Amino acid sequence: MRLIIGLGNPGKKYESTRHNAGRMVADLLVKKLNLKFKKHTRTETEIASGKEIIIAKPLTFMNNSGRAVAKVARYFGIPTEAIVVIYDDIDLPFGTIRSRTTGSSGGHNGMQSVIDNLKTNSIARIRIGVGRPRSDASNYVLEPLNKKQLAELSAVVEEVVDLFLKAM
Repeated sequence: MRLIIGLGNPGKKYESTRHNAGRMVADLLVKKLNLKFKKHTRTETEIASGKEIIIAKPLTFMNNSGRAVAKVARYFGIPTEAIVVIYDDIDLPFGTIRSRTTGSSGGHNGMQSVIDNLKTNSIARIRIGVGRPRSDASNYVLEPLNKKQLAELSAVVEEVVDLFLKAM
């Protein structure tokens, strides 16, 4: 069983922000696999599951994502080597997709929370470049995207989902 986690912030206010790139991937993957998310209060997540996959979105805010990730991994008995975390990265040029199986959080608070709660940095992750802001990073990742920016990010999200589908 594989656990795919799309990091982001819950709520309509954050749906169309750079910080929700991971949640956007989870949403599209669930749609393409004809699955449905269900709230799973015990793990503080929304979960969709298929034959060999669980896709989850934490219901915690980004900086506390690790709490939900650890809960869902424990609840379903998923070892850390079967977890993939997807999130935005301001240190990558917009549209860049990078994956790695270990390493630091690179300053990303959501990924740091995951590392802290799982007590390892050996966690597979896919980072989606959202570009470096000229202003305050926290405002940049949380500001709503305009239509053009959202279309551009959606194309990158589609690319990540296609990579998952090819690998399945």
